[in-house]
Amino acid sequence: MAAADRKAARHNASDRDDTARRNAADRDATARRHASGRNATAGRSAADRDDTRRRSARGRDHGAVGRDGSAIDRDGPASNRHGSASDHDPNPEASVRPAVDARHRVVVLIMDGVIPFELGIPQRIFGRAKDTAGRGFYEVVTCSVRPPGPVRTDADFEILVEHGPEALATADTVVVPASYELGPVYEEGRLTDDLAAALARVRPGTRLVSICTGAYVLAAAGHLDGRPATTHWWHAEHFQRLFPKVRVDADVLFVDDGDVLTSAGVAAGLDLCLHLVRRDHGAAVANEVARTTVVPPHRDGGQAQYILRPVPEPRLATTSAARAWALDRLHEPLRLRDLAEREALSVRTFTRRFREEVGVSPGQWLTRQRVERARHLLESTSLSVDRIARESGFGTAQSLRQHLQAALGVTPTAYRRTFSSAQGPRTEPGGPPGNGPEASGVAGGAGGVGAR
Repeated sequence: MAAADRKAARHNASDRDDTARRNAADRDATARRHASGRNATAGRSAADRDDTRRRSARGRDHGAVGRDGSAIDRDGPASNRHGSASDHDPNPEASVRPAVDARHRVVVLIMDGVIPFELGIPQRIFGRAKDTAGRGFYEVVTCSVRPPGPVRTDADFEILVEHGPEALATADTVVVPASYELGPVYEEGRLTDDLAAALARVRPGTRLVSICTGAYVLAAAGHLDGRPATTHWWHAEHFQRLFPKVRVDADVLFVDDGDVLTSAGVAAGLDLCLHLVRRDHGAAVANEVARTTVVPPHRDGGQAQYILRPVPEPRLATTSAARAWALDRLHEPLRLRDLAEREALSVRTFTRRFREEVGVSPGQWLTRQRVERARHLLESTSLSVDRIARESGFGTAQSLRQHLQAALGVTPTAYRRTFSSAQGPRTEPGGPPGNGPEASGVAGGAGGVGAR
């Protein structure tokens, strides 16, 4: 009996040991599953964070332009402005924009008395700039120096602004259009408290743009000190007296000083915004925006054309026939005498009238048209640089390089690498911007037309 009891006790102890081992194994398996789940979740979270950082970095790099024209790597609190808000976001203003949006953000800052025409220019021009798939390159929003609400215009209506000054912290480009109610800014050259507070939100490296008398705001904030700038010719003298540190040029349609750009009066804002599209995305995109807006891609000359002076008799003044004739022959050697003969004028009279109408000499105008022709071919064909030099009338690749470098600051190869849309084998040159309306968006350049 005792032996049977001992055997039963040993059996029960064995059962207890088996049960303990099974329970321990179950606990270990459960712990492993929980640990695996935690690791997987952590891995997914880390991957999600990495992906968010990559998307945010792509958004930062797209279209942010510094003074030297290079992309700006946004660091610091604003670097996550493409992401969603979080409790740990040190800059909640940066969460205004959508979650993943790589478009270049243009913020238009307006004040009471804003002029509706100038206000509409950035939305119209930047809002129409799209890639071949129809995706917009820019996001344009309007903000006020005050919280969202109505803002008076200089007309008989108000506009409802949906963004306050916090939107300025998310801008890649800030545009200040003209306003008739600048008050101390116009009269004394100083910012009001609310305007100063709004501009303080703009991050370093943001591109600054003014249209017409919007230059007063940039100057009062000190952004134009030591820089070239322009404004409406009517206000140029007053502007210079008020801001003596600014180098005012009253004869141009706009001034591009890298990260700060200013336009002359009213419609010159169209020229400046088209210039920015051209600078950011190439001549083809800018020309398409100009076509849909029904404006010329570029206007030669400056504000001097619009200052009141005696108007020449139209029948005698026109040089348009000679210009159209030259545009069809950009690839040929062209002499000034040949252009003058198209209008049955002497070289001297033709040159004088050409300057009166266009604002530059025939040689400067022709060089600009040839540069624009070369840009078109570099963007839209795979022709060699030598061939493009001949097609655009420069003759040699060296001459083309010199003129493109002088006009745009880049070589033909670098320009093509940035803006080319050509695919596949070499193509014959299509309709250049020289075969239709005059198109030119570059500065100066010598030569172009032979003396005789």
